[in-house]
Amino acid sequence: MEYFDVLDVDAELTGQTKQRADVHRDGDWHRSVHCWLLNSKHELLLQKRASIRETNPGKWDISVAGHVPAGFTSIETVIKEAEEELGLRLVTADIEHLFTIRQQSVHHDGLYLNNEFNDIYLVRCDLPANQFVLQEDEVEQVAWVPITELKSRIETKDPTLVLHEEYEPLLDILRELRNN
Repeated sequence: MEYFDVLDVDAELTGQTKQRADVHRDGDWHRSVHCWLLNSKHELLLQKRASIRETNPGKWDISVAGHVPAGFTSIETVIKEAEEELGLRLVTADIEHLFTIRQQSVHHDGLYLNNEFNDIYLVRCDLPANQFVLQEDEVEQVAWVPITELKSRIETKDPTLVLHEEYEPLLDILRELRNN
């Protein structure tokens, strides 16, 4: 069983933990991590979600993402998820916190309520796409994508891409990084 810490609307711990299914059934606020991998060519790694995933199956998404289990920190979760999903071993010093965004979404005709605080991170990585070790029940494929291509796919609302509210601030930060 997977348990999450329940948060209030200000992202503060309530002291309550609940099972994953109950959190999504009840629409409780909880925390997740989104970690973007950026290479020296200024490309982002996208993962194609496995077709058996509960939400957004078969769509291209964030490099690494996951819910923060009860009692874990966001950084611990990034490290755990990167190793599980991509076979990538990270240490805290590899991980840069960019910002946190509040996200709400509804899936499965209102039966899956996702109220999250997403901690957005950046990791610099130059590993070729074919050298990641993918967790098959979560990730079908990965690809390095130029930021300009991702931006175009976002603007056209590409139906094969999971759309996130974080794209605009993320792209602003990446533009600044490239200019420095």
